[in-house]
Amino acid sequence: MNSSLLFGITTFCYLFSSAFYLGLLLFKNKKVGTVGLALAIIGVVLQTVGIGLRWWESYELGIGHAPLTNMYESLVFFSWCTTLFYIFIEFKYKARLVGAFVMPIAVATMAYASLSARVNQEISPLIPALQSNWLIAHVVTCFIGYGAFAIAGGLGLMYLLKKSAIDKGKTEDSLTGSLPELRIIDDLTYKTIVFGFLWLTAGIITGAIWANEAWGTYWSWDPKETWSIITWFVYASTLHARFTRGWSGSRIAWLAIIGFISVFFTYFGVNYLLSGLHSYGSS
Repeated sequence: MNSSLLFGITTFCYLFSSAFYLGLLLFKNKKVGTVGLALAIIGVVLQTVGIGLRWWESYELGIGHAPLTNMYESLVFFSWCTTLFYIFIEFKYKARLVGAFVMPIAVATMAYASLSARVNQEISPLIPALQSNWLIAHVVTCFIGYGAFAIAGGLGLMYLLKKSAIDKGKTEDSLTGSLPELRIIDDLTYKTIVFGFLWLTAGIITGAIWANEAWGTYWSWDPKETWSIITWFVYASTLHARFTRGWSGSRIAWLAIIGFISVFFTYFGVNYLLSGLHSYGSS
């Protein structure tokens, strides 16, 4: 068994998990949600084994580096971080319906990694700029933050749908009636953004140290660096508005969605649309 097979099975686990979570949203059957959670757990366990196996395959090829260096590997790791953090949230806050908004992100990421002709799945030797001990620290911290922001974006969408239903006078029997109370969604969105912001900050710091080691400068305004700092300011402004102006509710929900759009462009748009020192990430 190789890592690609495990990642393929993981994709199907996440696909069916998403379907069951959406079934929970539609039919309000708790047993359906339990199956969705079980599939998510099975998927993340298989994915963990697959990541470890791909790392081992790299050593067998005489390359020997962590599976975090190209678009395919980063997509796999992003979906892993997102799913693992979601499972933690479900167990800690009992917010099972969040899965209906998060697991589709995980399955879409895995499907794109597996099926897109633009994504190279081969294990390749590292280019000189990536041959550093800072590789793991930088990528892991950034993608833990990205995973948290993906969940915050899903929570923001959940809040807006719930708020819209309430404003229109829809009852608890409506599609959004089983979603958590607005204050609970708002609080969870805020906590998730704080968590992601701390990790993104650590990712930018480790990236700057790595850049100085690789290119002799801590900051060069490369497109990836520029959009990373734009994303950082989006979330910093969100937290500033929360702390100093008391923003909450729909404002924070929209900022969570805007922030994730910025993350998405930092991750995908820069790699495919803009050239720079980080262009290797599109390979």
